[in-house]
Amino acid sequence: MKLHNSKKIEKKLKKQEEAIQKNMKEGISMLKEFKKFALRGNMIDLAVGIIVGGAFNSIVNSLVNDIVMPLLGVFTKNINFSDWFFALDGKHYASLKVAEDEGAAVIKYGLFLSNILNFIIMAFVVFLIVKWINKLKRPTEQATPTTKKCKYCYSDINIKATKCPHCTADQDS
Repeated sequence: MKLHNSKKIEKKLKKQEEAIQKNMKEGISMLKEFKKFALRGNMIDLAVGIIVGGAFNSIVNSLVNDIVMPLLGVFTKNINFSDWFFALDGKHYASLKVAEDEGAAVIKYGLFLSNILNFIIMAFVVFLIVKWINKLKRPTEQATPTTKKCKYCYSDINIKATKCPHCTADQDS
């Protein structure tokens, strides 16, 4: 009887060992696949882009908040849109803070306008910076063309072709 139980235990242990080995192989395979995914060029480029984008964000924010907005404030006589609100209870409050302190439900349309204005200014500044950066880039050399258009059927054909493979017209040049 004990011999029979011993064989059962041995079989169970062997099955468990095989299952563990299978899981180990699958785990190693998954790690290799993840490594291949994570080290692809696009993934690294994306990570670098996010890091540089975060740093670039602080530069653009400073440009907008410290240079553009003060200049805009001079022209708008320091109008503060964020103080514009509408109290839904119909009462008149001296300021947005007073209305909020008294628990009034308010529509803060001034903050909304301010955020829209900030977005437009930010987008325009980013546009100008990107445009400036693109001017700094060296022009890339254009690859020599390998195809030309057939004069008769306008199909793309090899640049050295003397006859169009589509319409069989002779190519003079």
